[in-house]
Amino acid sequence: MLKDRYSFEDLLEIMRILRSGEGCPWDREQTHESLKKYLIEETYEVLEAIDLKDRDKLVEELGDLLLQIVFHARIAEEAGMFSMDDVITGICRKMVLRHTHVFGDAKAETAEDVVNNWEAIKKKEKGAKSQTEVLKSVPANLPALMRSYKVQQKAAQVGFDWDNIEDVFSKVIEEINELRDVYKSKNVARITEEVGDVFFALVNLSRFLGTQPELALNATTNKFIARFEFMEKESREAGRKLEEMTLAEMDELWNKAKMHEAKSE
Repeated sequence: MLKDRYSFEDLLEIMRILRSGEGCPWDREQTHESLKKYLIEETYEVLEAIDLKDRDKLVEELGDLLLQIVFHARIAEEAGMFSMDDVITGICRKMVLRHTHVFGDAKAETAEDVVNNWEAIKKKEKGAKSQTEVLKSVPANLPALMRSYKVQQKAAQVGFDWDNIEDVFSKVIEEINELRDVYKSKNVARITEEVGDVFFALVNLSRFLGTQPELALNATTNKFIARFEFMEKESREAGRKLEEMTLAEMDELWNKAKMHEAKSE
């Protein structure tokens, strides 16, 4: 069975064997629901490979992600729901129907024109009778930052948006001030609401700046971990533990980590 090169058909056959009575007990037990976590994990591992600019890792992780798609299609085919051919047919039809400027008579001179055409065709396909239905169509189980970004984008399609970025900055400050006003109240519901408003305003600002908030926050989290690692290494070399240090001493190490980071860039 082991070969130097495989085709897409080989992958489908391998999955068929794994799911068969003579295959793998673990693979046979899986369902759409049980595989959800792996689909999410593999998607984020693809993103990590892109960030690392690691060609070999990207090849591997795209393969892992493709396996999840094939896995779901195989489970569906066994249940008589649909096949991998249906999945491929569906996406091919979508690409043709939504690229009317390539496969039809529509005009699209810019990337923005393409997005506008895509959204108009999608709305018609889905039979959405209002923009509220379009907002509700954004999956609720997306990461919260990503979901709010997409909802704001779709609201902006009908002109419900800020006129300029300075107004967005002002809104962020306004929401932070409102959070400051309620944080001493010990009213958890109000505090939670205001924290959400701050995040929503920051997502709006990210959108105006052309930055994906989900990716930006992940990058900052990675930066925090790297600086913390530097602090811990420095403290060990000094013969001390972080938990034995004062906050001022740790802050000094943090600033040293930032300088080290700047020199490395």
